[in-house]
Amino acid sequence: MMFREMRRKGQEIPFVEAAEILENGTHGVLAVTGDDEYPYSVPISYVYHKGRLIFHSALSGHKIDAIKRSGKASFCVVASDDVVPLEYTTRYRSVIAFGRISIVMDDERKLEDAIALARKYAPSDSNEHRLDYIDSEWKGFCILEMTIEHITGKESHALMLERRR
Repeated sequence: MMFREMRRKGQEIPFVEAAEILENGTHGVLAVTGDDEYPYSVPISYVYHKGRLIFHSALSGHKIDAIKRSGKASFCVVASDDVVPLEYTTRYRSVIAFGRISIVMDDERKLEDAIALARKYAPSDSNEHRLDYIDSEWKGFCILEMTIEHITGKESHALMLERRR
């Protein structure tokens, strides 16, 4: 599949900066093909781990049904969105990743990804407590993994101009 090139190439941010936005974001919006092929998007926490996007989820629901039907997905993270009222604009930086999402079935991989998520959101927690918590929730959740096929990062025109000064 060929992905579209960004229309406003001058506002494209380098891959390294797009990856930093993914690493530092606290949440994003996952979009999949939902019921009757309507787009279904849901805000979700995540971790960018080893070049993949990792999410946790309940074992069933709209999102899981959609992923089982089609693994194609996109994920958007907005790093900044500062409204400038008198200019009728925003100064923003964002990333959209496109790829294939699936349920992690391998228990070893599931544990590794669960630990990566836990470390992101509770970095000062002890490893023992982290593992105890994961173990207590193990049967009630699944791990989703998105393999990124294409990624774009973009910033507002104003931020692009500031960067070039």
